[in-house]
Amino acid sequence: MFDKILIANRGEIALRVLRACKELGIATVAVHSTADDDAMHVRLADESVCIGPPPAKDSYLNIPALLAACEITGADAVHPGYGFLSENARFAEILAEHNVHFIGPKPEHIRLMGDKIEAKRTAKRLGLAVVPGSEAAVASEEEASRLAADFGFPLLIKAAAGGGGRGMKVARSQPELASALATARAEAKAAFGYDALYLEKYLEAPRHIEIQVLGDGNGRAIHLGERDCSLQRRHQKLLEEGPSPALNAGERDDIGEKVADAMRSLHYLGAGTVEFLHQDGQFYFIEMNTRIQVEHPVTEMITDIDLVLEQIRVAAGAELLLEQKDVRFHGHAIECRINAENPVSFRPSPGRILHYHTPGGLGIRVDSAAYQGYEIPPYYDSLVGKLIVHGKTRTECLMRLKRALDEFVIDGIDTTLPLFRALVREQDIVDGDYHIHWLQDFLARAVLEE
Repeated sequence: MFDKILIANRGEIALRVLRACKELGIATVAVHSTADDDAMHVRLADESVCIGPPPAKDSYLNIPALLAACEITGADAVHPGYGFLSENARFAEILAEHNVHFIGPKPEHIRLMGDKIEAKRTAKRLGLAVVPGSEAAVASEEEASRLAADFGFPLLIKAAAGGGGRGMKVARSQPELASALATARAEAKAAFGYDALYLEKYLEAPRHIEIQVLGDGNGRAIHLGERDCSLQRRHQKLLEEGPSPALNAGERDDIGEKVADAMRSLHYLGAGTVEFLHQDGQFYFIEMNTRIQVEHPVTEMITDIDLVLEQIRVAAGAELLLEQKDVRFHGHAIECRINAENPVSFRPSPGRILHYHTPGGLGIRVDSAAYQGYEIPPYYDSLVGKLIVHGKTRTECLMRLKRALDEFVIDGIDTTLPLFRALVREQDIVDGDYHIHWLQDFLARAVLEE
């Protein structure tokens, strides 16, 4: 096992990793920018190192500074959390060159799945269905037009690298294709430094279903069920639940085992999430995230398995002790991402939290690094925290969630709490009858009340 882990992240995920380390008896190092001097993970870690000024490129993305922090503190492993350098294969390789373990997948798998075109090819080879689309990057408008004639409109134009909805546009007709290509290419270049694009058939009303996996790198891998992440705004997830109300037991077992088999074939190491669109009973692979997900607590609540702890164990060379038969699902869980954003315009709302009170009671979990008096900085992701609720049934879970949202108090900044209070009272959400475009339609007509 590792002696000391440096947590190369911030916010709630840094605190989440720190807690797992403490339960394993592993010393922790918090790194932080000058904007995060008073962050909770900095206060609670055994050691802390300032790695630069507020801009992420000068701090949390500064690989030389992170290496120096490892050297100064004697950390023998780095946990990257999610975002920042968590899916940077070169970072993992550089750490290995300096005899520091990367708590995550093998670099070749990060690189493979980081290229969405190669990821689709690999998925097909491993027996997973993919959305009909281009087999390679689309070089020109003429080539895109030829593909459009084959697949038909509407088409989804996607960046080959990155994620989060950047470099992603819909073209519903030939006249829209040229501008959508140009806009997507410019966004991809600006966001990822790589402007390769590919095309997929645009599905009108799919669910977004993802399968959580764990592997030990030696051919042992299991799945831990699915999460339904269909409530999205501009391809950004806002609410996730598990199990999905759209799947039956047979579909759940079938897709889970197919994904686990694929991970065994790859000799995948660590935690990962294989993402699908699901429509008319068919699963279509779209991508794989080779890291811990923001929404991992949903799976933890319905399996009682600590995913971060397992990440650390297998990264240290331990065998995966869990077999598929050991995974037992119970109840239902829902997560709401509470962001520092205006709930109507979604403009970021950094600033000082004047009052902060979290809900409590049976089945309630809050993952957050916020506290009363904490200053939300304007430089990073707007996530304040995550409210995760568990119940014996989906109905009980929803009732508990309504109560918890009404108890949650965050004053001094705008948050998305009013949005969630409205959502859990919508009949479509109560019935579990929604898809990835549902929230956009809801927001177009909604009037939210504080």
